[in-house]
Amino acid sequence: MDYLTSAVIIGAGATAVMDVWAIIRQRLLGLAPPNYGLVGRWIGHMPQGRFRHASIAAAPSVPGERLIGWIAHYLIGIAFACALLGIWGLAWVRQPSIGPALIVGIATVAAPFLLMQPGMGAGIAASRTPRPGAARLQSLVTHAVFGLGLYAGGWIARLLHSA
Repeated sequence: MDYLTSAVIIGAGATAVMDVWAIIRQRLLGLAPPNYGLVGRWIGHMPQGRFRHASIAAAPSVPGERLIGWIAHYLIGIAFACALLGIWGLAWVRQPSIGPALIVGIATVAAPFLLMQPGMGAGIAASRTPRPGAARLQSLVTHAVFGLGLYAGGWIARLLHSA
């Protein structure tokens, strides 16, 4: 199995695990799932040179923002899987181990903390939200779950490769 095919399987699988976690989190803890439409809105404003917003929710909507956000969500997951494979190589797919997957999964929390949240008006590491500590913890847990998803995706890719 080649690098790109493995990355797509692993990244899309890990992202799906993260989405299942969002549903579980909502049902068990009453926490709202991420609104990828707002991510799409943020991305949709970028071609006009607008990369930062005081509040992305107050920004004008963008046609197709929900679809843009969901596609970006999965492409970002695939990009993070590319990082995992770029560091540990295809040898990791032949024998997935949890350590590298969790390292990459947890490290990906830097993207929302340092890029997405500030750009969307929530501040660095959700510092402008009503409960920054709770938001940070939820981000960290979600990205650790993504890491578990990378591990599961690695096993799926391995099984498909050996089939």
